[in-house]
Amino acid sequence: MFVVSSSLDKIAELYSAGTLGIIEHEGWVEAFFADRAVAAQFGEPREAPDIDWVRETEDAWPPLLVGEKFFLVAPWRTEPTPTGRYRLEINPGMQCGTGQHPCTQKCLEAMERIVKPGDSVLDVGSGSGILSIAAKLLGASRVIACDIDPEASTREVPFFVGSVNAVRENAFDVVVSNINEEVIGAMRPDFERVAPRRILSGFHDDEGEWTCVVC
Repeated sequence: MFVVSSSLDKIAELYSAGTLGIIEHEGWVEAFFADRAVAAQFGEPREAPDIDWVRETEDAWPPLLVGEKFFLVAPWRTEPTPTGRYRLEINPGMQCGTGQHPCTQKCLEAMERIVKPGDSVLDVGSGSGILSIAAKLLGASRVIACDIDPEASTREVPFFVGSVNAVRENAFDVVVSNINEEVIGAMRPDFERVAPRRILSGFHDDEGEWTCVVC
């Protein structure tokens, strides 16, 4: 087995390349591969130490408190949910969207303020479905997820392959999207068309910090 160091923004590519697992550190990740040549696409591979990588990977995803309402956990964690918080369970080995990235956390914090019980919510570029699941936990009565990647389908909510341009006008109360600045900018008119409240992230502010825009 081979391990390679990479940046946080490469997580989706690492999973697409078939990584056996990822350990996230402060600002970077270690990814494990069975094939040295595949690992070399992301940096200089090195032999992985002979240790229990399943246990190491699981230990690398401790529970996380996000905002005032969410308790983010991997499926194998057994810690009890703190009083007053929703248990947001996400498998970090699935699609992009583990909840560890600052943009995802900022979206969750914004959703606490914006999504009201009974709202209808559209999650554009849903990935793992973390924001869709969060919307349900917050009491949204109808949640739809979409992504251009058919592998992003989540069993938690209805899902379609496509994007916001396929949605009729004023179909939702809230649209949430955590992608990147270029894609978000191109889709901005459609976001405004389908929902009066919008939570958009995946880009930096003027100071270079990850941010989330509520409009």
